[in-house]
Amino acid sequence: MHIVPYNRTTAVEYARRWAMQRNPAYYDFEKIGGDCTNFASQCLFAGSKIMNYTPTFGWYYRSSYDRSPSWSGVSFLYNFLMNNRSVGPFAHEVAASEAKPGDIVQLGTADGHFYHSPVITAVTPEILVATHTFDALNRPLSTYEYDHARFLHIDGVRVW
Repeated sequence: MHIVPYNRTTAVEYARRWAMQRNPAYYDFEKIGGDCTNFASQCLFAGSKIMNYTPTFGWYYRSSYDRSPSWSGVSFLYNFLMNNRSVGPFAHEVAASEAKPGDIVQLGTADGHFYHSPVITAVTPEILVATHTFDALNRPLSTYEYDHARFLHIDGVRVW
């Protein structure tokens, strides 16, 4: 296994292309809990080009009924990216000042419940994001109301 770079440009291009509409290759979870992490995973896949098909704890999408919890669940995506030692993207938390386009920011409540996963599209120096569930493209992060934000910097992609 070796590490290849995460293609931030491709991830951001995907985010810009699909932020205000839906890619028909993926189910739209908007009406059953939200589509933000599904969209974030699509962007991550665009930039990594590899899924991790490990049952339960991997990160993959075959269909709305055959996907990992981490593909569409906020906390599950966090756990996958932080703990992935196998194939696919991996990350660590950074300060807002270290976030880069293509990274994920997760927004949460005061009690530590994280509920939203926008994709960073630019740092100008303000952080701009794209997201589904209240679709947005290049929305300033400062316009969201949240108690906590965690910035997931994608370090690279492990491949065989």
